[in-house]
Amino acid sequence: MPSPTDAFLADMLPRQTAAEQAIHDGDPEPRTALWSQADPVSLFGAWLPVRTGWADVSAAFRRVAAQFADRRDYRFEVIAAGAGGDLAYTIGFEHNTVSVNGHETTYTLRATHVYRREGGEWKIVHRHADRPPDEPAPEEDMTETHSRYA
Repeated sequence: MPSPTDAFLADMLPRQTAAEQAIHDGDPEPRTALWSQADPVSLFGAWLPVRTGWADVSAAFRRVAAQFADRRDYRFEVIAAGAGGDLAYTIGFEHNTVSVNGHETTYTLRATHVYRREGGEWKIVHRHADRPPDEPAPEEDMTETHSRYA
């Protein structure tokens, strides 16, 4: 019998990877489907101000997706994970090659997710992503790009 963490990862990671691939192709819907719509939910995006509450978080996903197209690569490298009761988490690196506002860029983000089990299904309730300290800045400064939508 798999451990609670192994069962959580086997269930969640394929769905989350597919959702992240979709948002990097410009489609936010698979990502929004994985998130809880019950507060509290929060987003500490890599290039966005802090967002809390489902209305603000889901709007941020739509704005971010509008900037992305033509995903070449998306991989989530899990560094640590845990699951117990109705809470779980993942910590890892997201490796991306994607077109951002028409310019291909490759970057890595550190990403932490917190999950809550709702009605027997895991839902994401928090995301915090940023560039690793040793990662060079993307060619285009996404802070400026995304601040227009804050």
